[in-house]
Amino acid sequence: MELFESLKTGSEKRVHAPLAERVRPQTLDEFVGQEHLLGKGKPLRLMIENDELRSVILWGPPGTGKTTIAHVVAAHTQAGFFSLNAVSAGVKEVREIIAKADAAQKAQGRKTILFIDEIHRFNKAQQDALLHSVESGILTLIGATTENPSFEVIAPLLSRSRVYVLEPLTKNDLVRILEHALAADSTITKKAVEISDVDFLIFLSGGDARRMLNGLEAAFYLVKPDTNGVRKVTKKNLEDVFQRSYSLYDKTGEQHYDTISAFIKSIRGSDPDAGIYWLARMLDGGEDPKFIARRLIILASEDIGNADSFASVLATNCFTAVDYVGMPEAQIILAHCVAYLASAPKSNAAVAAIGAAMDDVHRLPNLPVPLHLRNAPTNLMKELDYGKEYKYSHDFQNNFVEQQYLPDSLKEALYYRPTENGREKTIKERLEMFWRKKRKKN
Repeated sequence: MELFESLKTGSEKRVHAPLAERVRPQTLDEFVGQEHLLGKGKPLRLMIENDELRSVILWGPPGTGKTTIAHVVAAHTQAGFFSLNAVSAGVKEVREIIAKADAAQKAQGRKTILFIDEIHRFNKAQQDALLHSVESGILTLIGATTENPSFEVIAPLLSRSRVYVLEPLTKNDLVRILEHALAADSTITKKAVEISDVDFLIFLSGGDARRMLNGLEAAFYLVKPDTNGVRKVTKKNLEDVFQRSYSLYDKTGEQHYDTISAFIKSIRGSDPDAGIYWLARMLDGGEDPKFIARRLIILASEDIGNADSFASVLATNCFTAVDYVGMPEAQIILAHCVAYLASAPKSNAAVAAIGAAMDDVHRLPNLPVPLHLRNAPTNLMKELDYGKEYKYSHDFQNNFVEQQYLPDSLKEALYYRPTENGREKTIKERLEMFWRKKRKKN
């Protein structure tokens, strides 16, 4: 019997499985949401319908359908199908599946699909073990992750896979999923349950369909049926199950964007108290700590820059530490970083510099590199004066010599304008000593 054969054949669901598992869609037509991928004529749907799936990484928030897509593929494909969870599986299990896939290909010419849930939890060595088999076509990979694949999946494996981004489920999607569950399940039906506040159930789920259905099931069994056999699930029942009271933070909606905006603007405005408050709001609302840490790395360059170059080092180390430690201790690491960044001197000179340079690149594309700056590895290039009269800075006093480095039409451009803040004041003084009297932009 193949590993996880029940997943492949879509055989009867376990009676004691959670509600979300019992009503999980098995066909494309039953699937709700992700119309940009699975709507009629869309790329992922066509690959599944034609049984021509190529290696893919499914990236999206929890409960948006990544595992369900794997179930649908398993039900449609004629290929061998295996499933692993990266939390519990290791290189040994991967190699066993590769050996079976190789044997099936040689003996029957049969393809094999491997679904790896939470692939971001595989370390580099574990991901490396997949690489040759994916590259040679022994395995077709479906990887599911809630984390940015650019950070969590090794580049060689990522380059051999197509990344599909799953969007947060909308309220309408969640309502449809809930209605399907109440119609399809034999226990929790429309006749057996009455939900006093469907909007509140959807809010508490945070856009996670699995969490919504399993939370409803838990609340259902907390309530005794009335004389008509109906269990009336109240707002208080839902709060007890989800262990949360109403909080105005929706990590997939408007409050997510408003709160992260307030967070960034507070740090930019040098208010560590406000920064830490909005940090607490986000963490309490279930925001991904690594999302916050990534935003701090961006802020360190965008709003602090060379006024305090250590800020970027600290923010990068913060991300690494948050990744290693996890919650709840990660909140201390984040608070440490937020307090420092908010208190640091500020400069957006680097942002202004690259913006101005990009404008000139778009306005005057493909300007020639000055001859004296060109590389001259061959005699022909030397004969054409490539590199001629270039002055090596280290041969001169203070490691500086006046020389043109910009294209002729931009030789007076002044992109980087350091401020008087923090260490940038020293940088400004040094540049003025060397350049500012020579190069002035009107």
